[in-house]
Amino acid sequence: MASGSKKVIFAALAGNALIAVTKCAAAIYTGSSAMLSEAIHSAVDTGNQALLLLGMSRARKPADARHPFGYGMEIYFWAFVVAILIFAVGAGVSIYEGVNKLRNPHPVSDPWVNYLVLGAAMVFEAGAWSVAYREFRRSKGRHDYLDAIRVSKDPTIFTVLLEDTAAMLGLVTALVALLLADFLDLLWADGMASILIGLILTGAAVILAIETKGLLIGEAADPTVVEDVRGIVNRQMDVVRVHEVLTVHFGPHDILLNISLDFHDHAKAVDIEQAVERIEEQIRRKFPDIKRIFVEPRSHRDFKRELRKRGARA
Repeated sequence: MASGSKKVIFAALAGNALIAVTKCAAAIYTGSSAMLSEAIHSAVDTGNQALLLLGMSRARKPADARHPFGYGMEIYFWAFVVAILIFAVGAGVSIYEGVNKLRNPHPVSDPWVNYLVLGAAMVFEAGAWSVAYREFRRSKGRHDYLDAIRVSKDPTIFTVLLEDTAAMLGLVTALVALLLADFLDLLWADGMASILIGLILTGAAVILAIETKGLLIGEAADPTVVEDVRGIVNRQMDVVRVHEVLTVHFGPHDILLNISLDFHDHAKAVDIEQAVERIEEQIRRKFPDIKRIFVEPRSHRDFKRELRKRGARA
């Protein structure tokens, strides 16, 4: 797993742990619903980063008889668990607390405490966010930000970036609500801010759940990788045509590749063996993330027959 991913998670873990304790103390002292929601948010984020580290650790386990392709997809599972926790705990408790505050509004005592805590939290959160943003920008390549999240095979970086972005939006929402309650005596603003924070977390959880679900059920490698692999195979002199190039990610840096191709009828067994060796060597040299390569020689007629069977089963 890339060291950049760990750096992002450790930065977020340290920041959120400190912020969660500070927010919780301020919420208890002042009775602010928005501050309590923020404390819950930071506590959930801290637990989420711990789960991502757990997933990264378990993903490094070597393959065995029970899991012959390794444990790389563990990171996808734990990222999906993070999405569930953000929704169920972070968003659910925040919205519940906000509704209760709207039904039973009461003034926030000593609001200056909340201002100090929110100001400090913004500084810490901005630092963690900048680390995640720089790493995400470095890894996104030519894609724009939304496409980079959609095509990324490493959920650790965009998960932390989503969490930190939601945290910054939540802090701004809480600050605005406290200012409205303090200076305009709008007691409902505190409860409404808690609900808005819950909705922000819901949005982050939905995006994360959609992206990690795609990784869990198996996503192909980047289309440029597939096309380059096809080009490598087509350049082999004994290859007539490439039927299929199928890929699936078993982890951010673990790709399984299956190539179905047709060799010339006059090619001897030794020629085919040497061609397969050249194909595997060239692919591994250009794409080290491709860990397993399966080459399936088959005639064009046989492949067409297989396609018709697939259509009949569909």
